[in-house]
Amino acid sequence: MFIIIIQQLRPPPNTISPLFQKAKSLYILWCEYYKIIPKTHRYTLGQKIDNLLIEIIEKIAIANFLKAEEKIPYVQFIVRKIDLLKIFLMILWETNSLEEKHYILISEKTNEVGRMSGGWLGKILSKQNSPTKSEGEK
Repeated sequence: MFIIIIQQLRPPPNTISPLFQKAKSLYILWCEYYKIIPKTHRYTLGQKIDNLLIEIIEKIAIANFLKAEEKIPYVQFIVRKIDLLKIFLMILWETNSLEEKHYILISEKTNEVGRMSGGWLGKILSKQNSPTKSEGEK
C-alpha cells in the first residue's frame, strides 16, 4: 500500500524590491499608452520616454545588488531620469498627444517612483555621512 503525501506548493518568496515593482508597473502602464500616442510623437518623444523607463528599470536592478557606496551614482541617475521623464510626459500632455486622464495616472506612478528613489538616495547618503561608532565615541 502506498501513501501519497501531498504538499501544498507555495510560490517562491518575492525578492523584487518595492521600487523595482513600482517602476515595472509604471512601464507596463506606459506600454498601454504608447500604443495610442499619435505617430507624430510616438517615434520621437514616445520612444525617448520608453528608453528612459527601460534605463531607470535597468539602473534599479543593478543598484539593488551593489554595496551602499557603489549605489550612489546609480540612484542619482535614477532620480535625474525620473525628473526628465516628468518633463517629457508633461510635453506629451500639453501637445494633446496624451489624454489628461492618462497623464494623471502615469504622473502619479512616476511621482511615486520619484519619491521612492529620492528616499533611497537620502537613506544611502545619510548612512554615508553618519559617523561610525569608533569616530563618534572618541
